[in-house]
Amino acid sequence: MTAQSFSSDGALFGPGPQGQTSLLDVLSVAALVLDTDGRIVFWTPQAEELFGYSAEEALGTPAARLIIHPEHLQAVVKLFAEVLETGRSWAGAFPVRHKDGSTRLMEFRNMRLLDDLGDVYALGLAADHTLLQRVETDLALCERLINQSPIGLALLDPDLRYLLVNPALERIDGIPAEDHIGRHLRETLPFPDVDTVESALRQVLTTGTPLLDQYHVGRPRSDPEHERAWSLSFYRLEDPGGRVLGAATSVVDVTERHRAAAEADRARRRLALIADASTRVGTTLEVERTAHELAEIASPELADVVAVDVLDSALACRRMRAPDNGPELFRALALKAAHPTVALNAADPPGDLASYEGDRLVTLCVHTGRPILVRHVGERDLPRIARDAEASALLARAGVHSYLAVPLIAHGEVLGALDLKRTRNPAPFDEDDVILASELASRAAVAIDNARWFQSVRNTALTLQRSLLPDHPPHHTGLDLASRYQPAQATSEVGGDWYDVIPLNGDRTALVVGDVMGNGIDAAATMGRLRTATCAYADLDLDPGEVLQHLDKITCDLEHYIVTCIYAVFDPHTRQCCIANAGHLPPALARSGRAPSLLDLPTAAPLGVGGVTFDTTTVELDPGDLLVLYTDGLVETRQHAIDDRLNTLLTFLDKPERSLEETCDLLLYGLRHPDDHDDVALLVARAL
Repeated sequence: MTAQSFSSDGALFGPGPQGQTSLLDVLSVAALVLDTDGRIVFWTPQAEELFGYSAEEALGTPAARLIIHPEHLQAVVKLFAEVLETGRSWAGAFPVRHKDGSTRLMEFRNMRLLDDLGDVYALGLAADHTLLQRVETDLALCERLINQSPIGLALLDPDLRYLLVNPALERIDGIPAEDHIGRHLRETLPFPDVDTVESALRQVLTTGTPLLDQYHVGRPRSDPEHERAWSLSFYRLEDPGGRVLGAATSVVDVTERHRAAAEADRARRRLALIADASTRVGTTLEVERTAHELAEIASPELADVVAVDVLDSALACRRMRAPDNGPELFRALALKAAHPTVALNAADPPGDLASYEGDRLVTLCVHTGRPILVRHVGERDLPRIARDAEASALLARAGVHSYLAVPLIAHGEVLGALDLKRTRNPAPFDEDDVILASELASRAAVAIDNARWFQSVRNTALTLQRSLLPDHPPHHTGLDLASRYQPAQATSEVGGDWYDVIPLNGDRTALVVGDVMGNGIDAAATMGRLRTATCAYADLDLDPGEVLQHLDKITCDLEHYIVTCIYAVFDPHTRQCCIANAGHLPPALARSGRAPSLLDLPTAAPLGVGGVTFDTTTVELDPGDLLVLYTDGLVETRQHAIDDRLNTLLTFLDKPERSLEETCDLLLYGLRHPDDHDDVALLVARAL
């Protein structure tokens, strides 16, 4: 064998093609070959670097004389002979002499070689002992860290196939390590956004820029029933020469942090929902509207399908009997779904009455006054939720998997129930949902309770008020009449506005409109007494001013009430209408071909001031002329000047030939506002 050296571009010991680097290069492993005489016949560049001698200095020189200290020569010769004679390899650390005279400890691997001619040689592989020891320590540390780390670690090749995974990753994704090797990344990830993860990892391979702390949520095979969260980081792996080896992935289980953050976010959203409910539920004193607001708040944040059902007896303000096991009659007030669903067809439409037997869950809810929670709805539960078998089948089709009913309780009385179902929301109702639903139901129940009593009192007040007013006026000679009374929209108290039509001798008719300032039962009672007195004085055939004079005296004796009043008498034979005004707004007069106007009447003080003279004014009413008497609730508002409102009233009288009923409706709906706090009496007369 000819003595030679291998250069750095050789295929055997130097860096490979395209500058690829192996672990041997990192360790700078040197190779030298000796013949049977111990002379060096092969010498690599790494040997030159390690021992300090060039190939020209080393080749053909006995290795023992070149690199072995004299005191170690006998031991080396013995080892050399054993390797050549027995063929046994030898490995160990041995001190050698460097060209610079220093002694360095080297790690050797020696073995016998045979060429094709049968000649024997000795191959020696050597590396710096300290460097090798450091690499071994690093490898041991890496192995320990990888195998014992609680963080899931994986090495992937450039095609994103697994080369190595640690035990922690096995536990995270529930797949044994051996089942990872060779498989593609996307085959093992438990995340729904696999494409996103893979795309991010390929970007890291391309750019070399690490991608850290990527948040992902999924359900691993080891625990498919529970959602878990992980933080993923990606790094590109390169050898010392810059060749891309693949990628490393670290996976940290952050489920507890995820759950804590999710719980905190859930708590924030629920607090916001309760705060929202405080402003959005109970904005009006209407039972149906309040129930609808409750349903709007609860969907979709709390449930996919929401129904609000109130006991019919509660709506009627009847005292509830003691809870029993019997059926209950519910009136559906509101129904809301977060998305289109056949579950709506299984519910009672708003406004309908439905009787539910005592074994139904909603009935049990109102009987016990406690929430009813069915976390996981099964086939046996649906018949107790639905009103009948058909509705039960619809709920099954809709995918109702969790149910919650909470009572609507106000001032100790159960008014009804808030009925909640989940279909698309995968999470079942839990105790936190019960608390939230109960809080919403409690707030809404108070508003519903206020609204039902308001409506009850309002209905009573309206009945009383109407009972104090005359029936719709019959036909009177020379007059066509229409009237309206509308209570205040924003208050339940009785008002003091009235109108009256009184037949008099000689085919004459007295027209009266008055307003007792204030409201309440006392105001209504005062109105009733004045109306009775007006009828009595009208029968005396007195002048309108004299009638008001007598009413003024009566009013002074009452509970310090102030009353405004218009009293008019129309004679169809003379076409004259005599009018007196006690502090009231002027009547409006509309005539064909002329602009409507307000009558210019002397306006005396209101009734009850005392000692006031009331003048009478005579107005001619030709056939077709329209006379409009009204109380201030028709035109007065808090936002507009009274003159502007009176001008607006006149614009609605531009067609006096319009029917009287149409005129009344036009005035009421054109001038009145839903939030008006005063009632209205309106009397319209057309001369014939």
